[in-house]
This record gives sequence, structure tokens and C-alpha cells, in this order.
Amino acid sequence: MKIFVTGGSGFLGSRLIPKLVAEGHEVFAMARSSPADDKVLPLGAKPVRGDMDNLSGFEMPQVDAVMHLAAYFHLAGPRAPYFRVNVNGTKSLLKAAQKAGVSSFIYLTAAAVIMDDRGSPVRNANESARTFPRSFSPYIASKAKSEAGVLAANRPGFRTIAIRPPGIWGPGDAFSRNIPHAIESGQFAFIARGDYPYSTCHVDNVAEALICALQRGEGGKAYFVRDTDNTTFRAFVDGLARLQGLSIDKLRSVPYSVAFLMGRMMEIGARLRRSGEDPPLSRTMVRMIGREFTIDDSAARDELGYVGKVSREEGLASYSSIRSGPAI
Repeated sequence: MKIFVTGGSGFLGSRLIPKLVAEGHEVFAMARSSPADDKVLPLGAKPVRGDMDNLSGFEMPQVDAVMHLAAYFHLAGPRAPYFRVNVNGTKSLLKAAQKAGVSSFIYLTAAAVIMDDRGSPVRNANESARTFPRSFSPYIASKAKSEAGVLAANRPGFRTIAIRPPGIWGPGDAFSRNIPHAIESGQFAFIARGDYPYSTCHVDNVAEALICALQRGEGGKAYFVRDTDNTTFRAFVDGLARLQGLSIDKLRSVPYSVAFLMGRMMEIGARLRRSGEDPPLSRTMVRMIGREFTIDDSAARDELGYVGKVSREEGLASYSSIRSGPAI
């Protein structure tokens, strides 16, 4: 099969492309610059010039399937870039795929699309849960809206599917990478002690689900995927911290409402400083990691044949190859 991948040089894409190549697929990857070419070529993909921020004039190569992983992902900042890339860019990519005669369009969305603005706990939610395209969080809102557009584009001969993982983790992910500094500098604090159930999905399990969707799954549907075992957020952080010989025992804890207010104040401070970086805490971050969040992925297991082959123990062991570096 010929497959076109966006976000191929990113955290997930760099794990997915070699798996696709190993299965005998011919992979083309969107690359917006020569440095991006240099990242996807060693993975086994053929670079195709394009930029999700501006797809004017872009022509999709003749492929069988598209795996759309690229997204504008930050935890704060103005709404415009999120919607320009995640919503308008995805619309343009859909049109290019349809024009090229692509038969399957697989979109990486986010389980967070069902998180409301009130900070309500989410317990074992399935795909019938409401999404929030008007969320205060520009990331959640833009992913919810773009997902809806992808699913609405489904039609005979053009199958569209959305894969919804919760927090993606594994060697090289930004959250794990930043934990040692946050703990050692005293900047990390739990919300409500972190003692709430929390679903996660190892990067290789996400890749597994995407590959399953190439051949299986009902068009026009979204599918939650997660690790086989749930954990608590506190235990999740503890597992990552222990890899660096760090302890979470003396870390502070603040109530959700206080953390949300602190996030808002830090966002205002970052905007006043005209900082191009996310603040240490934001409302989106608090919403995404500060409440119970568990999902039911039985539909993906039944309809896609998804297993979630990487256990939590195996996932933590996968960090060992880079444990000696400055990042987990």
C-alpha cells in the first residue's frame, strides 16, 4: 500500500513510519523544509514538500491512504494558529486527498475532545460522549472541530476514521522529558495529589491502532484507544520519575480550582511578555491532567482488532536506551 503521512518527523510519526516500512508499505511523508527531509528519509519515507500552515497549491501524491498526524499543539496562546493548522489545514488536506483518489483517511485526534470546560471527571467514557468544539482551550476546540470535519467527509470510496488516544507517552515525549527539571526545580505540583484514575497510551500502541485502521474500522467513526491497564496520574508520574532516580513523595499538591486560576494568571503573564513559549502552567494543561480521565476502548478492540501490545512495564523499560541522557 502507498501511504502519505503528515507529522512524520514528530514524536509519533518517527515511530510509525519505520513500522509501516517494515510491513512493506511505500511511505511518503510531508516535509516543509530540507531539515525535515533529513528527518524522514532515514525513517524510510520519501519526502513531499508541504506545510500544514499553508496548503495552497499542494498536490497529494497518488497514494492509497493518508495518515494525518500533524497538528499545532501548544498548551496556551492565541486561538488563530490552532484553527488555521488543525481545522483549515485538515480541510485542505481532505480536499487534496479526495482529488488524488485516496481511499482511506485516518486522522489522529485526541481523547481530550470530550473534556468539558467545568473540569468534570470523565469515567470510562465511550465514543457516544459529547465533544467540545467551543472549548476555552484552543487545542481541544480545534481538535474537536477538525475531527468532526474528517468524519463528516466519509463517503463511499473515501473512508475516514479518527483515532482518539489520551496522553501519549514513550521515549522522547515532551511531558516525560520535562519532568526531571520540573521536579528538581520545585516547579512541579500535583493537582488533588494526582490520586485519580487516568488513561494513557504508549506511543507504540497508538502506532498499532493507526496501522489497524488501514484495513479495518467503520468509516465516519472515531475510536478511543488506550493502554490495556489504567493507572492513577500520580502513579504514572512516579514511574517516570523513578527512571531518573527522583522521588515524588514530597511534591506539593494544590486544588483543581487553584491550579486553574494559577494557569490563567501565567497565561496572562506570558501574553504580556509576548513570550512565544507556553507558560509553566496553563488552563489547558490543568484540564488535561488534573482530573480523573478514563476511557473505554472496546470498540477499537472489537472493530479495529486493536490490542495495545505494549504493557506499562514494557513501556517504562523502553526508556532505558536513552536513560543516560539529559531527558527521559
